[in-house]
Amino acid sequence: MEICCLLLILFGFSSAEDYYYTSIGQMTQLLYTEKDLLALLDKYIDAEQKKLDQMKRLAQKLANLSTFTVEDPKIVLGHPLNSFVFLKRLNRTWSELENLLFTDVSEEFVYNLRVRMKNFPDEVDQTGVAEALLRLQDTYKLDTDTLAKGDLPGTSRLLSTLTAEDCFFLSMVAYETLDFYHTVLWLSQALRQLEQGETPGTVNAVTILDYLSYSLYKQGDLERASEFTKQLLKIEPQNQRALDNLKYFDFHLEKQKTGQETPEPLKTGRATSNPVYERLCRGESLELTPRRQSRLFCRYHDNHGHPSLLIGPVKEEELWDQPRIVRYYDVANNDDTEIIKKLAKPRLMRSKVRDEKTNKILAIPSRISQNAWLGDFEYTVVDKLAKRMGDITGLDTSTAEMMQVANYGVGGQYEPHIDFVEDHVPEPYKELGTGNRIATWLLYISDVPAGGATVFPRAGAVAWPIKGSAVFWYNLQLNGKGDYLTQHAACPVLVGSKWVANTWLHERGQEFRRRCGLQSSI
Repeated sequence: MEICCLLLILFGFSSAEDYYYTSIGQMTQLLYTEKDLLALLDKYIDAEQKKLDQMKRLAQKLANLSTFTVEDPKIVLGHPLNSFVFLKRLNRTWSELENLLFTDVSEEFVYNLRVRMKNFPDEVDQTGVAEALLRLQDTYKLDTDTLAKGDLPGTSRLLSTLTAEDCFFLSMVAYETLDFYHTVLWLSQALRQLEQGETPGTVNAVTILDYLSYSLYKQGDLERASEFTKQLLKIEPQNQRALDNLKYFDFHLEKQKTGQETPEPLKTGRATSNPVYERLCRGESLELTPRRQSRLFCRYHDNHGHPSLLIGPVKEEELWDQPRIVRYYDVANNDDTEIIKKLAKPRLMRSKVRDEKTNKILAIPSRISQNAWLGDFEYTVVDKLAKRMGDITGLDTSTAEMMQVANYGVGGQYEPHIDFVEDHVPEPYKELGTGNRIATWLLYISDVPAGGATVFPRAGAVAWPIKGSAVFWYNLQLNGKGDYLTQHAACPVLVGSKWVANTWLHERGQEFRRRCGLQSSI
């Protein structure tokens, strides 16, 4: 019974609907859970000497991976391939072990395993992390071979590469959404790895070639569809579907050659929903003219002799001129950032947005993260950082919202959005009574080895995560109208675990601190 109680306690940390792939912080907890499972498995193996060889091989493999990972979970899980294989391991490998044990007389171990597995990642997690890999591939222009080998910038301690079976799984995630562009890319990678001598798992060349030829046909590439079908028939000459498909492909190819049929345009690429956003995420920011560049300065900032900054001013860097975006360095020290993360972890829940049409709060694919809210009235460190924010910006923080701490998962992102309520809404944040969001204070509480930039697609600006620094901008113009140039986004995290703590300051209380202007320009 003691073991059962321990199991229930260990699994009290997460809600199933939050999904583990949306937060590296949540996934870290799973590592320790897996470690405890391995301890129970060792006890079972010592007690039962049956099926020892098969079970010990599996247990040793899991133990090596888990123990190595737990030593530095943030860095290891920061690599998207490690996260993919880790979630897959928990979702499938332990299920295989359950099936193996079910035939044995080990009621206690099977019961404990089942209790824990109720809170293990499910197919939604596995699909979510697969979609994240596809998103990273597109945003950062990674070829399938590079991604499959995990050869990413800023990476270390890679535990796993993608097998042909993994590549096939990625292709099927794309296939289910009729994304034949990515389907072809990952089927081709799976086939290439088998041809290079990789031992086939649950997927073989015939299955890959079957899907590949059909996907090429859907892209309008009848010639290659025919070629891969012939390749399939070399392996299985009597495959009836392949024989029928080949007749169909060759029939239409012949009609195209004789001019009886107009070939469909080849769909060899993907439709990019926001190419500017993706370019900025890769660091391809807009080049400022020499005149605009000359207006940007770095300086020591004391907010016109503010008492708390007079002796110790902060370092200020102007990142952009229109809109004015500035970064303040060393706003929070390492102890501050670690405490904030520690306080936020138990409260993390899937990040959601409000649907303007239905007014419902929903989790959507364009925002992959988990967040928590911390009040300055609750914790000394939050109060300290709120006061520092007010000292630096000169704004009244009494009407500011609570600090929102966010942790991004595998390929975590937040697509382009604005922070203010649009001008057509008569009373923004009526329930708060504090007016619109006049400004945004974005504090980075972790570094990110690769990806994860904050970008402004309409302005062309890029701000990279630097631990302890804060980026600040005004969302409203001097006349109170929204500044749409402040539209911004959190780029997908390529490698690492990204943590931020942002605070939105409101209009009320700023009447004499940022006076209204007759012109909209700021």
